[in-house]
Amino acid sequence: MRSAGVLLPVASLPSNYGIGCFSKEAYKFIDQLKAAKQKYWQILPLGPTSFGDSPYQAFSTFAGNPYFIDLETLIEEGLLNKEECEECDFGDDLRYIDYEKIYESRFGILWQAFENFDKGNSDFIAYKEENQEWLEDYALFMAVKDSNEGLEWTKWEEDISERNPEAIEKYKEELIDDVEFYKFIQYEFYIQWMKLKRYANENGIQIIGDIPIYVAFDSADCWASSELFQFDSDNRPVAVAGCPPDAFAATGQLWGNPLYNWEYHKSTGYAWWKKRVAYSFKLYDVVRIDHFRGFDEYYSIPFGDKTAENGHWEKGPGIDLFHALTEEFGELNIIAEDLGYLTDSVKQLVSDTGYPGMKIMQFAFDSREESNYLPHTYEKNCVVYTGTHDNDNVQGWYDSISKADRDYMKEYLHTSTKRANIHFDLIRACLASVADTAIIPIQDYLGLGSEARINIPSTLGTNWRWRLFTGEIDDKLIQKMAKMTEVYERD
Repeated sequence: MRSAGVLLPVASLPSNYGIGCFSKEAYKFIDQLKAAKQKYWQILPLGPTSFGDSPYQAFSTFAGNPYFIDLETLIEEGLLNKEECEECDFGDDLRYIDYEKIYESRFGILWQAFENFDKGNSDFIAYKEENQEWLEDYALFMAVKDSNEGLEWTKWEEDISERNPEAIEKYKEELIDDVEFYKFIQYEFYIQWMKLKRYANENGIQIIGDIPIYVAFDSADCWASSELFQFDSDNRPVAVAGCPPDAFAATGQLWGNPLYNWEYHKSTGYAWWKKRVAYSFKLYDVVRIDHFRGFDEYYSIPFGDKTAENGHWEKGPGIDLFHALTEEFGELNIIAEDLGYLTDSVKQLVSDTGYPGMKIMQFAFDSREESNYLPHTYEKNCVVYTGTHDNDNVQGWYDSISKADRDYMKEYLHTSTKRANIHFDLIRACLASVADTAIIPIQDYLGLGSEARINIPSTLGTNWRWRLFTGEIDDKLIQKMAKMTEVYERD
């Protein structure tokens, strides 16, 4: 069935207190998607972000971001009062998130809510029991991390860094309130998110979640389950993840994430992956897996290298992992992020899984990209985007490409549109294509430029910050979205 949706990170929603969250504005956005005849809301990973504020570098694979807890809901529940929230400085720029101020204010106000919370709440107790397997490690990890002024876990005292059982018990006792606080945060996150997701589903909107293929080194996952990764006897990575040099990055991309010990995962029947996928499908209706090609082959860079130039390719688990997942869960609603240079074996893996891959309309008309993403080459089983969170918005992209590329695009699309409306030409091409699903970033529907870009890969400091203004999605735009969706039979 042909369908359409919108890409918008939760953090980019308009709301009070400095950052988008599970607030009334999120519910309003769902209402707008319904009115615009959309079926999907695609978001970015919901994990608790670490240095750099990237949702792809989280302190846990399973935990949720405390920034997304709606403080107004906590006020309604009597855990906070409005004055307490308004006394905090969350930043006063409605367009761009000030993460430093959010970090300095958010945890203090959540502590106040925790102090007013009934720790004997039966729902809270049930949540802790149900999620004990990952929650215990995560809450202790964060509590110990706080007691060490945020230091990476390898720099803690050796007894707790190496998870000596006596040290685990000692820190649990010494930091009992802190540990319970982090469990409370996860409870509130889960309750608020699941309520929002239910509202979306009841209104015909499905959530496309996004999970990174890798986990961050400074995470509860690596601290608690070092056997999952390519670590040496001192719990240091042997090699880390990234991408090789190309036309866009002369020294490659050094992500720094630890690589998986795939032999170990296979020996357990991929037990950790099964847990991860099962939990992901509790949170989302569809799961997009980032850097899908890493399951076929992954780029291994020696730990300690300053660039990705000396890396090499290693074989991943391939179809074996996905056979195990299918045996466990049946057919899964997964989107394979298969962008970039694809070998024949990567293409075969995506084909063998049956998962839809991704197409980026910008790439079709940009001669700097080697891959061919022209719409007439698409198969139905794919998801087409004008661009993703890693691309410039259409208006900014259009300014960056050559005149020859612009002329070719206009000839191909048979349009004489001037720059001001070029975003709708690319949106129309996406919606008109044979792709079963078309997802459009809200910035492109709004015709915004580079100032509204979400992320510039391999950079720090200005990413993940952009937000919608209240009222920026107006009735006129909603009607236009609905009409275009109807015209191309995506309702």
